[in-house]
Amino acid sequence: MNLELRPEEVVLVTGIGCSSKITDYFKAYGFHTIHGRPLPVATAIKIANPKLTVIVATGDGDGYAIGMGHYIHAIRRNVNITMVVMNNQVYGLTKGQYSPTAEMGFPSGTTPEGSQEHPIDGCALALTAGATFVARSFSGDMKETVSILEAAIRHPGFALVDDLSPCVTFNKVNTYSWFKENIRKLAKEEYKPQNRAKAMELLLNSEKIPVGLIYQAEEPPRSYEELILPNVEEPLVFQDLSPEKWDYETIMEEFE
Repeated sequence: MNLELRPEEVVLVTGIGCSSKITDYFKAYGFHTIHGRPLPVATAIKIANPKLTVIVATGDGDGYAIGMGHYIHAIRRNVNITMVVMNNQVYGLTKGQYSPTAEMGFPSGTTPEGSQEHPIDGCALALTAGATFVARSFSGDMKETVSILEAAIRHPGFALVDDLSPCVTFNKVNTYSWFKENIRKLAKEEYKPQNRAKAMELLLNSEKIPVGLIYQAEEPPRSYEELILPNVEEPLVFQDLSPEKWDYETIMEEFE
């Protein structure tokens, strides 16, 4: 990408799923966490060293199911990280069970007659939780996807990129050809992404799936790490925590 970041300045945090294999191909720091937990780990990394660029790569099952609690709270805290959700509407790693984003009636190994659950919209949930950057990309359009990812990483706060990533093995419904017929690419000259209410209306009422920058706050609030570390001159990871520097007995007495 065109961000001029060195490998040692970037950390990619993943959970469990097909998406999490990406750390093996990423030439930077990688942290492979347990199922649904990449966001709290990414938050801790960003607090320990705010100078790092922290990216979370997850799937719709990992991020929107078991990881949903962490998802909402990372958004409302506005941690300065980028979350990329590779959304294929199935649990591909465990043989194609339907995920929280699967459409009503979706057939899978656990729902042979079709899912009887309504899907969730990760972008709409992000807007509701207060996200200041919400975008959706399509892996079939690499140029646009790269542009969206770069904008998300540059954004000073929590940024969500819900990437429509068809599973060619287990999802025979939402294929690349299906998405090409059912997505609506947002025209930058026609759609302005600075209005949260209009962004939500777009997500709820569009006949086709909107793809592009859906919402970005013109003046994002301060990030979580800026609020809790206002006077820290150097990242925690570089501070001297040796016993010779700190009087731990005196510090512990404050909590007795």
